Amino acid sequence: MDARRIIAALRDGGLPSREEISWFARGLSEGYVSDAQAAAFAMAVLLKGLGEEGRVALTRAMRDSGRVLHWDLPGPAIDKHSTGGVGDCVSLVLAPMLAACGGFVPMISGRGLGHTGGTLDKMEAIPGLSTEVSEAAFRRITAEAGCAIVAASQDIAPADRRLYAIRDVTATVESLDLITASILSKKLAAGLDALVLDVKCGSGAFMKTVADAQALAQALVSTANAAGCATEALLTDMSQPLAPSLGNALEVAEAMKVLTGQTRGRLAELSIALGAGLLVQAGLAVSTEEGAQKLEEALTSGAAAERFGRMVALMGGPVQFVENWQRFLPEANVILEVTAENAGVVAAMAGEELGLAVVELGGGRKVEGDRIEPSVGLSDMVRVGQKVETGQVLARVHAARVETAEAAVSQVRAAITLGDTAPDPVPLVLERITG
Repeated sequence: MDARRIIAALRDGGLPSREEISWFARGLSEGYVSDAQAAAFAMAVLLKGLGEEGRVALTRAMRDSGRVLHWDLPGPAIDKHSTGGVGDCVSLVLAPMLAACGGFVPMISGRGLGHTGGTLDKMEAIPGLSTEVSEAAFRRITAEAGCAIVAASQDIAPADRRLYAIRDVTATVESLDLITASILSKKLAAGLDALVLDVKCGSGAFMKTVADAQALAQALVSTANAAGCATEALLTDMSQPLAPSLGNALEVAEAMKVLTGQTRGRLAELSIALGAGLLVQAGLAVSTEEGAQKLEEALTSGAAAERFGRMVALMGGPVQFVENWQRFLPEANVILEVTAENAGVVAAMAGEELGLAVVELGGGRKVEGDRIEPSVGLSDMVRVGQKVETGQVLARVHAARVETAEAAVSQVRAAITLGDTAPDPVPLVLERITG
């Protein structure tokens, strides 16, 4: 086996064998494949593709590059994953909702990737909380709280851990094969009984078109089902931020508003849509209607919020976080308003540009190892189709310094298009894919 031959074959449009892909994945985890070779492999896959057989082989190889968990719990191990968007904090809402409905959610999540926020970075905006836990702690938190949102340990899909970091800084994120293998290698290593996938499309997603999102959803569902995990996917709209805030602490605040009954909106709507089908797959509901009803009750009764608070405390965060979350979350030093320069209707939003604005503020990483500033981001975002008057606030920029805030104001204003008429409304859930 030789990494150079495998990369060259991919570069020239060939497909490595299953054995070669397995060898390369082991090389990522064991270190005999260099960073340069990993980056070249990622670029070759992005440009040429692996095909279905190669994609399944890479997924399984990265899953098997480390430890695969098995659970002994009084309920099914279930999970959700999003392909990434902006203002997307569904995991923080849905995981405790599912736990309150009898599921156990051992959620192995990732950090920010490209212009999209990372669930781990959001969780770590909570003071004292650490997502880097031992396997024993992971099992204990999952059993006691019903959910645990943690980083992959060194021995969970270590090949993906290394390749994930390299993709983020080498412009190789937007690959159907690499996204599929990255998502599923961790999820399958978590020993799940059922999984739901939120595959986003639109200006704030990696997949900009419905056709691209459908292709990714089909790849994810077929690969996961082939590996023995009952999986379905929802295609969802990301033509605008899901929640009205972008940024780590700001998105935790949005999740807390939903969990504590202060707001509803698209965030709650999508959480229920994703969870309803998952409860059916896991045998916790007989229909999506019953599943939705159970999730609604988990919210309105406060049971989901209680589960979230229990998880936060077990992960080192404040014991009374749910009751006092406004006091605990960090706040930015500078807050500037982005105002409309003329009247009109919000016709479109460049979601990726909004996400990149948050990265520029320090809410995401430009290179591996960058320190995250948890308090920065955007809040009070207008919605597509909303009428605005001259001088009306389109968004608020939260920043650590005045100069970065001022630069972000211009970037955000440019990302919001005002027109004369409202565009046709787009449903939040576009399609459900089951196989």
